[in-house]
Amino acid sequence: MLDDTSKNTLTDFDYMSIIHPTTDEAVPLSSIAQIDYSREYAKINRINKKRTVTVYGEVDDKLANTAQILIDTQKNFFPKLKAAYPHLEIGLEGQMKNSKTTGNSFATIFTMGILGIFCLLSFQFKNYLEPIIVLLAIPLSLIGVIWGHILLGLDLSMPSVMGFVSLAGIVVNNSILLVEFVKLHAKTGVAIHEAASNATRDRFRAIFLTTLTTTMGMIPLLFETSMQAQILTPLVTSIVFGLLASTILVLIVLPAFYMILEDFGVTSIEPETTVE
Repeated sequence: MLDDTSKNTLTDFDYMSIIHPTTDEAVPLSSIAQIDYSREYAKINRINKKRTVTVYGEVDDKLANTAQILIDTQKNFFPKLKAAYPHLEIGLEGQMKNSKTTGNSFATIFTMGILGIFCLLSFQFKNYLEPIIVLLAIPLSLIGVIWGHILLGLDLSMPSVMGFVSLAGIVVNNSILLVEFVKLHAKTGVAIHEAASNATRDRFRAIFLTTLTTTMGMIPLLFETSMQAQILTPLVTSIVFGLLASTILVLIVLPAFYMILEDFGVTSIEPETTVE
């Protein structure tokens, strides 16, 4: 066994001496052995008494993202590797494993948040239909999230999902405002069709300005180029583009959805009567 300093110097093998077992003379290793250099394992790692080999890699975001590389590897490379070595066990760690754990956590939190919003709106509106109309703003915001990432050349990542989850509690505000004004107009005796269009016209300026001030305040973060802000870019992209898309689509889709429900006879708002 060599000491640590000698292990790191390959030329020491040329001068390494072997003690002859009978004559006790020091014989140079190079005179009795042929020394060949080759690559081998620096150390052997085991997990649960099984020999393991860990493969690391860095991803060039200009060529592909982690998900694309792993999907291609699992589809095209792993089957061939398993066929060549049937007893081989393959496991994915690192970003792939952490992303799956974080994704499951986000899904649970998002579901709980949607249920919480639905319950609160049900108590407010005293029915179960209007909360569903309000929650339409959430899937509409997803359209903006996807297109925002496409336009900026970004991949959907965990910060993107985080931004979409946080967006769920923001975009419903405009829907709540519109639904309330539709009900106010309908209680005056006008038809739902006219009440929906009147509510959109009356609240357009307030909704538009609220959305505009929010997005303008976040645009500096969207175009920040420092390394510290790179992790925030997908999150801000989800919020900004999701909020813009939701605002525009809610002003069109929500009144139209109200009218469709009235055509099917599902919604009916009784006008208020006054007694003189």
